[in-house]
Amino acid sequence: MSMTSHLGADPDVLEDYGYGLGRPDGIRIVKYYASGRLELTEGREDFLHQLYWSPDGMLATLSGLNAQFVGTKEAFWASRGVSHELRASGPQTVYRICLRQVPRRLAALRAGAVSVDEEAARLIEAISRPACPLAVALEARVRIMDGLGLSAREFVGHHTSGPGYAMTVARAMSHDPGDQTRLDEWAARLRISVKTLQRDFLREFGMPYTTWRTKLRLRAARVLLDQSQPVTKVAHLVGYASASAFVLAFAREYGHTPGRRLPHPPRG
Repeated sequence: MSMTSHLGADPDVLEDYGYGLGRPDGIRIVKYYASGRLELTEGREDFLHQLYWSPDGMLATLSGLNAQFVGTKEAFWASRGVSHELRASGPQTVYRICLRQVPRRLAALRAGAVSVDEEAARLIEAISRPACPLAVALEARVRIMDGLGLSAREFVGHHTSGPGYAMTVARAMSHDPGDQTRLDEWAARLRISVKTLQRDFLREFGMPYTTWRTKLRLRAARVLLDQSQPVTKVAHLVGYASASAFVLAFAREYGHTPGRRLPHPPRG
């Protein structure tokens, strides 16, 4: 491999699983667990395509000038030769999936958020363990490839039929937690009633839209705070009109002020 990267904040646990390495249909998965901050920076792989996914937290990603957050129902895709960075705020598990072939629905994408269906997510975790048979892992790889698609955020504004309204909004907002779009505006874009969208949030996430949005913003804030961003700037980036309102919401959610998460400078 020629992955020109380093871990800016090291994981507590790192596991590496390779199946059919060197073959076009091979797959490699690097599994990280971090109780605190995790950074994969200055990343560029010249021979393998990269997919990053976390089942239990947001990922902050950067490719060129394009920065975005990726939620748990999505992953970050980087084609070979594309420089990228990734950060997470623990406790969190992050999977880096390395592929020689490009999933058919991602052929035109150089880097960005992609959707991950439930079966693909399950199989990523299933083959990231010791003693998984090669044939099982390679069969799972085919299904994982099929379970990746373009992000749903691109389709907000088009008509959507059936369930999944809340997930469409969630995926769009995961990329920009500071988005000020109101629930009624989302409903208008999706051509449904506000009540229908609110019911779908309750069914999908077990909470109203405003509660879900607050939790999303605060999780994004944790990642930004771990990058030593000032509290006032973080408050603005995640959609709060004032730093005081942000500090109050953060303390209510986590039991301490956001300032306590800022890394302490080294003692001279």
